[in-house]
Amino acid sequence: MNTISNYIGNWLARFLEHPSPSYEPFSITDTETLGRCLQPGDVLLVEGNLRISVAIKYLTQSTWSHSAMYVGDSLDQKNQQGEELNLIEADLSEGVIAVPLSKYSEFNTRICRPVNLNEDDQQMLIQFMRDSLGKEYDLKNVIDLMRYLLPTPPVPVSWRRRMLAFGSGDPTMAICSTLIAQAYQKIPYPILPDIEHKQIRTSGSCAYTEKEILHIRHHSLFTPRDFDLSPYFQVVKPTLDTGFDYKNLDWAD
Repeated sequence: MNTISNYIGNWLARFLEHPSPSYEPFSITDTETLGRCLQPGDVLLVEGNLRISVAIKYLTQSTWSHSAMYVGDSLDQKNQQGEELNLIEADLSEGVIAVPLSKYSEFNTRICRPVNLNEDDQQMLIQFMRDSLGKEYDLKNVIDLMRYLLPTPPVPVSWRRRMLAFGSGDPTMAICSTLIAQAYQKIPYPILPDIEHKQIRTSGSCAYTEKEILHIRHHSLFTPRDFDLSPYFQVVKPTLDTGFDYKNLDWAD
């Protein structure tokens, strides 16, 4: 059965990797500007143009369908074109790989940055991603996503997140956003934890005070948009980060 499942998963992966003809980027940041703004540990969100991207964007009700982590020059590797391999991601057909930033030079992207990350934790993040290189993509997740490529799949909004938690759970496999979520949970750094409000007795004038207790959400439930929504990640916009003055814009008459 595993052989049949893998065969179906590989066939679906090839089908889902075909570009969608309707994709139109609207706000592209050039590779050089992105490279100047990115820091190791940053999460790069991508609005993909593949068929699988349509399914992920529908399920998550979000612009972002893919995520990768920027690792800087820590790999000290280049591709055949001499480009630095500075992103680590889980690719549908190739598994966990390192790619150059230029791979997403024609896509809408967003930088999400953890705040006040110390150097030791930053190195732990990068090491986890490096150790994950070579893992396979979780094709069981691909089979589950395929069911929701119908124009109007009968999936209530409240269930959609759970539908992405169907992966095999095999530690040697990975999905783009769950791999990065696992890396941050190793530190641990919060993304979108479950929050429990608990009353605690105090000795002051107030008998009780409320405290927030954070619970780690299972990594299989994280999607690319969670890094955008997280109150613990800063959204970095390269146009503003590199110095923006609206007075210097050239407007048509």
